Amino acid sequence: MAAVFVTLLLFFPFPSSISSLPFLETRETISADKNADQQNGGSIRINQFSNNVQSSVAQNDREVNQNTISQNKKNTHEGDIYLCESSQNNRGTEQNRSKICRNRNFTRHLPDIIIIGVRKGGTRALLEMLSLHDSIATAQSEVHFFDSDDHYQRGLEWYTSQMPLARPDQLTVEKTPAYFPSVDAPGRIFHMNPSVRLLLIVRDPVDRVLSDYTQVFHNQLQKHKIPQPLEDLLLRDGELNLGYKAVNRSVYHPHMQRWLRVFPRESFHIVDGDTLIRDPLKEMKKVERFLRLEPQITEDNFYFNRTKGFYCLKEEGHERCLHESKGRTHPNVAPEILQKLCKYFQEPNRKFFELVGRTFDWK
Repeated sequence: MAAVFVTLLLFFPFPSSISSLPFLETRETISADKNADQQNGGSIRINQFSNNVQSSVAQNDREVNQNTISQNKKNTHEGDIYLCESSQNNRGTEQNRSKICRNRNFTRHLPDIIIIGVRKGGTRALLEMLSLHDSIATAQSEVHFFDSDDHYQRGLEWYTSQMPLARPDQLTVEKTPAYFPSVDAPGRIFHMNPSVRLLLIVRDPVDRVLSDYTQVFHNQLQKHKIPQPLEDLLLRDGELNLGYKAVNRSVYHPHMQRWLRVFPRESFHIVDGDTLIRDPLKEMKKVERFLRLEPQITEDNFYFNRTKGFYCLKEEGHERCLHESKGRTHPNVAPEILQKLCKYFQEPNRKFFELVGRTFDWK
């Protein structure tokens, strides 16, 4: 019996690209092979996968780390059938999905899509909702390549190394909200790829100010610092403090003017961040059309979490919500201060509406 078993082993046709087929329902850790070849166009082609391969590329976040294989399915693409395993990386609520296919190479390449802002406008929610689409691979960390001189000087090869592993048929998305107010980012991005598609998510400027303050407030508490009251930051000698950064960040039109000097308007899609919160499917269908993606995101991908007070995501039987730092309750603000804010933003809002060719239902 043993002899028969050995004979079978000698003639068993193991695949050439992997040492052994993993058993179903086992845990795997994969990353870029350290002998990955550099390809033209700034992409890195991965030559082989194994159960424990150490990556030579320094990453802010590992795309795939101790992945639990949750499902095996066949993926048909251009007439070829690949056996794929859907894996999911559990890093809190920021889950980086990846499809691991045998007999198929993955690459890192420069982003096809960039979410450029705005800070506290809903960029993380937009990125997570985009990741629901099978044709999208998302970089989970904010790379800050085009707004940071230190990062930019590292070159496109370093920037590419920060991108996720993606199939040849996937579009790569990166998001860094600091790009929108950056003086250098528009020209640098255009130099990288004048055809890149740009997503800008905006929300009511008054609500954005309050959300900005709320984030800083909690960050300071975590550092055991005493936050300043919002009223002290918003007002100076009884008048609105225009030097307060949270107020400046809600004035969108000067930054939009700068971007439109470099890119044509058709390069941008403006996402309504307020609608994304109330009716995420409506906004995501518009994003799919702009990116020319096959419609895949449906109402089945969303459910309203009554505890959190906003929509969460569903995918292949798994539910996930944004991090607890998202959707925090805003501080109470005196009505007279809110009135000052609303009045101040009226003219900047009008100029922004003219630039983008549409209006928003803001205060």
